[in-house]
Amino acid sequence: MDISRRNFLKVSGGAVAASTVGLELTAPQEAAARELPIAGAKTTTTICPYCAVGCGIVVHTKDGKIINTEGDSDHPINEGTLCSKGAALYQMVNNPMRLTKPRYRKPGGTAWEEVEWDWALDEIAKRIKEARDKTFVRFNAKGQQVNRTDGLAHVGSAALDNEECYLLQKWLRSLGLIYIEHQARI
Repeated sequence: MDISRRNFLKVSGGAVAASTVGLELTAPQEAAARELPIAGAKTTTTICPYCAVGCGIVVHTKDGKIINTEGDSDHPINEGTLCSKGAALYQMVNNPMRLTKPRYRKPGGTAWEEVEWDWALDEIAKRIKEARDKTFVRFNAKGQQVNRTDGLAHVGSAALDNEECYLLQKWLRSLGLIYIEHQARI
């Protein structure tokens, strides 16, 4: 069969046009048949809690439950892309193995027991106060007033925003902590 390049392009163009028209006729019916899982969901933007990069994430919720998470394409840092941890963020919340209450293991004990939040927070506050009072140094060896504690340290989180970090630093410094570090530097 002797076919010229011009005839080949005519036949190919006609085939593409015909298939496009066919797709356009069936596309509205198929779109109506399937509804997106996130249709009607509330959309909220947030920051990934895992590392210090600060990637943007879009969270979709329905009835107070997270139904989907994805990278935020409008975010200047990640432009919609996520690492494997950020992409699996949905599983952090929707996981039957996730701990939702604090657990406590008594000194010398081998088993963890579930405790109430109020008890856990009161216990943490009590232990911070005890350690601070026990190790507080008002004056150094030269007689200079230093008002610090050597018995407490803090390791920060990259999941905090600037305002949270500011408040946390104010609180830690008011306790007299001098050993303050950040996870991104370790």
